[in-house]
Amino acid sequence: MKALLYTPSLPRFFGARLLGKRFPRKLLPLRLAEVPLPEREGFLRVRVRLSGVCGSDLALLYGKSPPSLSPFFSFPAVLGHEILGEHEGALVAVNPLLACADRGLPPCPRCQEGEEGLCQNVAEGPLAPGMLGYNRDLPGGWGEWVLARPERLYPIPPGVPEERAVFAEPLAVVLRGLNKLKPWPEEVLVLGMGTIGLLAVRLLRALGYAGRLLAVAKYPHQAERAKAFGADGVYGSAKEALLARARRYRYLLFEGHRGGYEAVVEASGSGRGFREALALAREGGKVLLLGAPGLEVVDLSPFWFKEVALWGSYTYTREEFREAVGLLPELEGLESLVGGVYPLEAWPEALVAKGKALFRPKG
Repeated sequence: MKALLYTPSLPRFFGARLLGKRFPRKLLPLRLAEVPLPEREGFLRVRVRLSGVCGSDLALLYGKSPPSLSPFFSFPAVLGHEILGEHEGALVAVNPLLACADRGLPPCPRCQEGEEGLCQNVAEGPLAPGMLGYNRDLPGGWGEWVLARPERLYPIPPGVPEERAVFAEPLAVVLRGLNKLKPWPEEVLVLGMGTIGLLAVRLLRALGYAGRLLAVAKYPHQAERAKAFGADGVYGSAKEALLARARRYRYLLFEGHRGGYEAVVEASGSGRGFREALALAREGGKVLLLGAPGLEVVDLSPFWFKEVALWGSYTYTREEFREAVGLLPELEGLESLVGGVYPLEAWPEALVAKGKALFRPKG
C-alpha cells in the first residue's frame, strides 16, 4: 500500500530543529513509499478515509519532540494517529492506543484501572514500542490501511460529516484534560487558538460550562472562530490578557505580577505558551497543558510562590474516547477548522497548510 514513511535521521533532525519551518521540506525524513500491510491475529484491516496532521507529528518532523520520549516510539513508521476509517462499509473512529491487551500482555496496574493511556507496557511485548502512528510494526493513518483490534473501533453516529468525525481523537484528549478542571472554575482562559485551543473552547460550551470563557488568539480569523465557538472575549496576546487582570511590579530590570486567571488552558504546545500560562494563572490557580512544549527553560517559581497547580492531558481512556465520539453530532462547526484535504503525494503542502490539514489516502 502507499504510505508516508518517517525514517529518523540525526543530521536532518538537528537541521530541522535549528531551522524550524525554514528547513527545506524536501529534506524532511518523510517519503511516499510502498509499505507492506502486515497481518496480525486479532486485528482487523481498516481502510483509512481521513487522517489528521497533529501538532505532535509536526514536532517530530521538525526536531521538537523531547528526547526522553524516544524509547516509547519505534521507527521507521507510518505516521498518523488521528484516524477516521471504514470497516465493513461503516465509518469508524480508530483509537490508536496499543496497551497491554493489544500487546498480548496481562494488564499492568494502570490498565487494570482503565487508564490505558498511562499503560506501563507501551514498550513491552511482541509489538514494537508506541501507539499507531509511532509504531514500526503497525502502520498509522498516513497510509491506505491500518490494523486495529475490534474494541478500538468506534462507529461514527449517523449524519456526522467525515471532516468532523476525524476530530474524534483530539477531542478525546481535550475532553480528558477539561475534566481535570472540575469542579468547573468560574473563569477559564484558553491560550492559543490553533486546533486544540478551539476544540477546548467548543467542547467547554458543549459540556455545559456556563462560566466566563476567554481566549488568546494570535490571528483575527482565530479570534472570530473562538467567539463563534463560545468565547466571551478574546485577547490579541498573552501580554494583553495579563495586563487586563494582573497588577505589575518592577524592581531594577525585573518584573513580576499578582493576580490573573483562575484556570489557564495552554493549547499552543510551545515553550513560550507554557511560560505565559504560568504567568497568567492567579495565586492558587490551575494550569492545564493540552499542548506538548517539550524541552524548555521555564521559571518554576509560580509553583511555590503562587501555589499554581499543573495538570497535563496526553491520551484518554476507552470511555473518554467513546464519549468524544458520542459528542460529535452536537459539535457542529468543527469541520470549519479543516484547512485542506490532501492526497499523500501532496504532503509538503499539507505540512504548511493553514488550519487543520487532513490526508485522504486512496487505496
